[in-house]
Amino acid sequence: MNEVDMRELTIIEAMREALTDEMHRNPDIFVMGEDSRIGGSFLLSLGLLDEFGPQRVLDTPISETGFIGLAIGAAMSGLRPVVDLQYGDFAFCAMEQLAHNACKLRYMSGGQVKVPAVLHFPTGASGRGGTHAQSMERYFSHFPGLKVGVPATPYDAKGLFKAAIRDDNFCIISSHKHLYGSRGRKFLVSEGVSLGVPEDDYVVPFGSAEVKRQGEDVTVVATLIMLHRALDVAQELEAEGISVEVVDPRSLVPLDRKTIMDSVIKTGRLVIVEEDTLTYGWGAEIAATAAQQALGYLDAPVLRVATPDVPMPAAPNLEKSLVPDTERIKAAIYEVLGR
Repeated sequence: MNEVDMRELTIIEAMREALTDEMHRNPDIFVMGEDSRIGGSFLLSLGLLDEFGPQRVLDTPISETGFIGLAIGAAMSGLRPVVDLQYGDFAFCAMEQLAHNACKLRYMSGGQVKVPAVLHFPTGASGRGGTHAQSMERYFSHFPGLKVGVPATPYDAKGLFKAAIRDDNFCIISSHKHLYGSRGRKFLVSEGVSLGVPEDDYVVPFGSAEVKRQGEDVTVVATLIMLHRALDVAQELEAEGISVEVVDPRSLVPLDRKTIMDSVIKTGRLVIVEEDTLTYGWGAEIAATAAQQALGYLDAPVLRVATPDVPMPAAPNLEKSLVPDTERIKAAIYEVLGR
C-alpha cells in the first residue's frame, strides 16, 4: 500500500471505520451495548446512531447475561450482531452464554446452526483495580469454537474487525485500553509503529501472525500494549548491537504457530511477554510449542515475562510495579543472551 493512501488513525477510529463499512455493506449487521447510542465507553459506535438509526444501534440494560444472550439468538436467526462491552471483565457475567452457547452450538448442531456474532471488549490494566483490569482474552482462548483477535495497531484493528464481522463463527476482538486513543486517554504506542490505515477494503485473517521487527539474536513474542514495549526495547538494544525480532500473534485463536516457530528457529532464543498473570497464560502455550517443535534450535531456556499471580491492585503505584515494563523485558533478553 502506497503511503500516500494511508491515513493516521487510532485503534478505536480504525475499528469504528471497519464497523461503519460493514454496516453499509450488510444490512443484517447491528451494534448494541451499554450507551452504544452515544458511542459506548470507548467511542466505538460514536456517530453510528445518526448514520444508521435506532433499529441498528441499540442501547441495552446493564445486563451482560441478557444482551449477549440476545446477540447469540439474533445470530442464530441470521443477523450479525456486534456487541460492545464497557469492560472485558464484565464478560464473566455472561459465561454461560459464551462458554456453552456461543462456542458450541455450531458443533453440537452438526453445522446446522451458525453464530456469526462479534464481541468487542477492552482489556488490560489502566488504574481501575482488580475487577476492571484483567486480561480477558486468555480466558476465552480456552473454549473451542471461539476465535480471539488481539489487534495492537490501527491497521490490524480494522482488518481483524472486518474479518470477525464476516466470519460465521463467534469472534472476540480485544484490544488494550491504553491503545484505543479515545477521550484523551494515554495513547501508549511505540514510536516505531505506523498508525497508517488505508481507506480500501481489506481483512487481516485470524491465525496470521506478523513479524513487526526483523532481528537475528532473539525472538520476542508479545501482544497488545506489550508489543509496543517490546518494540521500544528492541529499538533501544539496537544501539548495543543486539538484534531483536518482535512477533505479534495478532490472534490467539487460531494461533499462527508456524510464523512464531520460524522466528524461534531463526534466532535460537525466545522471550514471551504478556500482561496477564503468569500461570496458565497463552505464553505457556507458545513455550510448550517451542519445546515440541523447536527444542533442538534453542540456545537458551525460554523465558516468560508476565504479571505476578496476584489480583491487580487499585493503587497506581502498585499496578505499575506488577505490570511488565521495558526494564523487565530488557532484563529477560539479557538473560537469554547470557549477559
